Amino acid sequence: MGLNRNKRPLYLQIKSIIKDRILHGAYPIETNIPSEPQLETEFEVSKITVRNAIKELVQEGYLETSSGKGTKVVRNTSSSKLSTSKRFTEILVEEGHRIQKRLLHTEAVRHEEGTELYALFGERCLRIERLYLLNDAPYIHYTHYLTMRRGDLELVDLDAQSLYGMLDERQISLAKFRDQFSVAVAPPSVESLLNVDEKTPLLMRTRYSYDDTGELIEFSEGYYNTETQKYIVNYDV
Repeated sequence: MGLNRNKRPLYLQIKSIIKDRILHGAYPIETNIPSEPQLETEFEVSKITVRNAIKELVQEGYLETSSGKGTKVVRNTSSSKLSTSKRFTEILVEEGHRIQKRLLHTEAVRHEEGTELYALFGERCLRIERLYLLNDAPYIHYTHYLTMRRGDLELVDLDAQSLYGMLDERQISLAKFRDQFSVAVAPPSVESLLNVDEKTPLLMRTRYSYDDTGELIEFSEGYYNTETQKYIVNYDV
């Protein structure tokens, strides 16, 4: 897998990719991640780069190293500041499902004055389109809109990384979010990606994510094919 060698340190990029694979079940709990030589070959980096990535994941409690026994996954849930509750995808992974993500499109878009996106972000924002697969079947389609008031978000690469993980690494803390749920018909292009019949009612989640100053960082729209898997919410008591 190619890394962006003009951006942040390579070991942090590898750390993010491995962590995301853990959180989404590609590396299940109580199993070993690929060996250091395998990771060196996959990412085309040195041994020390791989070891630095693994070292940080061990310190964060995701991995455990043992001489002669490899590196084992010991935790597969995030300690994200976004919410004290578990994310939906984390719940699915804990239940034994496998989650994969595909980056479909990323572009900077301009908004006409008077539109909702203009009111939220001003003249321009970053638009990111992603598809989530549940056990290899299309399940969720997300369209994210990110502020471009933070210059380092303009050219992000989310092909193998969590959106919220990327924000956290850039020290953009999402202190609160507001979700709205409704039933809606998705645009034809989204229906095609989710393999649902035309005009099929789908669960739609709209999210507004804010930093600790109250600035809107992200607005997103997600369509869920709940015929495949019901949406799950866990409440901590």
